[in-house]
Amino acid sequence: MAVSSAYTPPDTPLEVLHDDAQLLVVNKPAGLLSVPGKGAHLADCLLSRLQAVFPETLLVHRLDRDTSGVMVFALTPHAQRHLGLQFEKRQTRKTYVARLDGKLEPKTGTVDLPLVVDWENRPRQKVCHDTGRHAETGWRVLRHDGATTRVRLMPKTGRSHQLRVHMLSLGHPILGDPLYAAGAAAAHPRMYLHSEELRLKHPDGGASMKFRARPDF
Repeated sequence: MAVSSAYTPPDTPLEVLHDDAQLLVVNKPAGLLSVPGKGAHLADCLLSRLQAVFPETLLVHRLDRDTSGVMVFALTPHAQRHLGLQFEKRQTRKTYVARLDGKLEPKTGTVDLPLVVDWENRPRQKVCHDTGRHAETGWRVLRHDGATTRVRLMPKTGRSHQLRVHMLSLGHPILGDPLYAAGAAAAHPRMYLHSEELRLKHPDGGASMKFRARPDF
């Protein structure tokens, strides 16, 4: 989890999108860790806030600190195993919205570049064709706003910082990205990356479910 600046998590109320006997789905705010970091100053996180209200909450997946949007948590060990397998087997469908620096063209495309941790510059990731793990991201331009682009991103894999590094590889870093953007592209109040939609199968019965949260940018 990237923590590249002083950690000042937002003091915002929990936004629960759905809850039942197995699932808890929330809209994570930007700037809040998904899980605790190392040290007492990084203890405040979405998981701990949820466990204060729903003590049985269990982690299923993560979003980067500076990414907002839909996250699902389990409320039983069975649900945690079931959902974890869905993510592992790439049976979930995730859609993100981002604002990029520059004018991305063409309107649609795919980035298929393997990623690996950049050990000398952790927690940064980098493209590496020798030792990197397969990573694939589809994109669709929603509109151009002057010198920026609003884009929908459809990751086929779930590597660390995948969307951030793949957009950088196209020459269009995500605006406000504290690790991969530079200059004016980094000078924004938040990173403009939001998990807009998550589709999965319910652990109790397998019904298809879709959860959405609109970005605030």
